[in-house]
Amino acid sequence: MKTKLRTAIATATALAAMLGIGCSAQADQTTDKIKSTLESRMGDATIKSVDKTPIPGLYEVNLGTQIVYSDATGNYVLLGDLVDTRNSKNLTEARMSEINKIDFAKLPLEDAVKVVKGNGSRKIAVFSDPNCPYCKQLETTLKSIDNVTVYTFLYPVLSPDSTAKSKSIWCSKDRGMTWESWMLDHKAPSTAGTCDTTAIDKNLKLGRSMNVTGTPTVFLVDGRRLPGAVPADRLEKELSALH
Repeated sequence: MKTKLRTAIATATALAAMLGIGCSAQADQTTDKIKSTLESRMGDATIKSVDKTPIPGLYEVNLGTQIVYSDATGNYVLLGDLVDTRNSKNLTEARMSEINKIDFAKLPLEDAVKVVKGNGSRKIAVFSDPNCPYCKQLETTLKSIDNVTVYTFLYPVLSPDSTAKSKSIWCSKDRGMTWESWMLDHKAPSTAGTCDTTAIDKNLKLGRSMNVTGTPTVFLVDGRRLPGAVPADRLEKELSALH
């Protein structure tokens, strides 16, 4: 009897394993098919991955800078955010944050403008263009955030004047003061941008490699990004949760 029982258990286990393998293979075939279909129809779009969502039959398509959704055939695509109405959680934003996480410790902070507020115990990195109105809005917000060290990576993507201003700020004797004077008080930097400004070129290359497609973009020490002019209450909440 015991021998028969052990044989039955072994058979059931093997069958379960086979079914599991079959399900995984089927899932892989579906996601592979979606990827192949969409790549053939979406021109120059680069599809980094295709994964299931919590909704049966709906698949997440990661384009690197954007997430879209597809049915199982790749014939239909949805653009927009997926929201869990039970807790008002934006699942698309959460996934983008997870997908685009960085290693904060590896950021070349020596290429950033450093401003210390209070004891500076908390840290954020910001990619910012000196002519971006939303970046100026964020700088105004940061006035109300204490005990934080802000590393601003000059990221001039809007115009040639953005590049000129970034170089002038970088070549200033006090970069932090010059940056804040311009962003908060509209006092244009006056230093000639003739020093070594390779840091700005490196910032542009770094930002592109990290899918920084807009300014401002804030990075927290846990690697998550907060795009746009983050409100003070949210930024404070995120910083407090990390300490």
